Amino acid sequence: MKIALTYSTKEGLRKEFGKRFVGDGEDEDIPPDLTAEGDDLRTINAIIAALQSNGHEVIGIEADDEAYARLDALRPTLVFNIAEGLFGEWRESYIPLICERLGLPYTGSNPSTLAICLNKARCKEILSYYGVPTPSFKVFRQPELDGALPFDFPAIIKPIAEGSSKGIFNDSVVWSPEELLRIVKRTLEKYNQPAIAEKFLTGSEFTVAVFGNDDRLEILPVISMDYAQLPAEAQPFYSYEAKWVWDRADKPLRIFECPARIEERLLMAIQDVVRQTYAVLEIRDWARIDLRLDEHGIPNVIEVNPLPGILPNPEDNSCFPKAARTAGYSYAAMLQRVVELAAARYGLM
Repeated sequence: MKIALTYSTKEGLRKEFGKRFVGDGEDEDIPPDLTAEGDDLRTINAIIAALQSNGHEVIGIEADDEAYARLDALRPTLVFNIAEGLFGEWRESYIPLICERLGLPYTGSNPSTLAICLNKARCKEILSYYGVPTPSFKVFRQPELDGALPFDFPAIIKPIAEGSSKGIFNDSVVWSPEELLRIVKRTLEKYNQPAIAEKFLTGSEFTVAVFGNDDRLEILPVISMDYAQLPAEAQPFYSYEAKWVWDRADKPLRIFECPARIEERLLMAIQDVVRQTYAVLEIRDWARIDLRLDEHGIPNVIEVNPLPGILPNPEDNSCFPKAARTAGYSYAAMLQRVVELAAARYGLM
């Protein structure tokens, strides 16, 4: 099969930023996590090598201004998409939209699902409508508290449309209106988008990787987080510092346990919420869903990742590959599973 791998490199995202804003990329106003969602060349090359080991011809394409023309000229059998983009709530939909226009089969969810999952408020609204548990929230477009929050403190503040812990720092969990408005103001200024304040649940946290389509899902072993392993000054959540500063390949944090040691009843409850989420949001092929327990022990969805990170090095603590390895998949077999799921949807296999 001729596969085009579409991606966003860290360098590509920095170039995209430079085209939008005049400057040398060293401005103090640039968020420190600007390129957090981009992949480095080691990851791109590892994915290409893994797909090639499965017998595919693979061509890499940066998701930049030339992507449309390159895909149109190449006409691959399948586009394996991991491109994140940098600006706007439809940035993860850029390559799928191109594929839809060109009539090219591609892996993963459709443009509307990707956009909905990226916008945390819209995602939570839909989940809430269908009765899927998710923490209460409030959207801020100005650093003003107009009326009371619809929930009690503590709250966690996030940019409304980012992933990879972008904009979620160790001080993003707040305990008072004054702290909340300070972090909201910082988020609005740094990320040029609304901020979302969400009730911070203090129960255990889990992340769940899933393969499949419709009701034919393979839920991989659940991963639990032990935030007691974080530095003493850390708050108990997976902040930017935890993900990218304290947790390093040369000194990985031992905060993940896969499979999670939990009782069967909780495992079934987590899997049930994951199935509901997958169906309600019409996710395709694969995803990773993050959950936390509320004060009643009920799993709540806190993030939905239909473009899950897939760093190849086990020491990088990339959760989808970690769950896949536990389930018996090699890195190459994990990627081939995605190819097969997408190909089956399009009648290619």
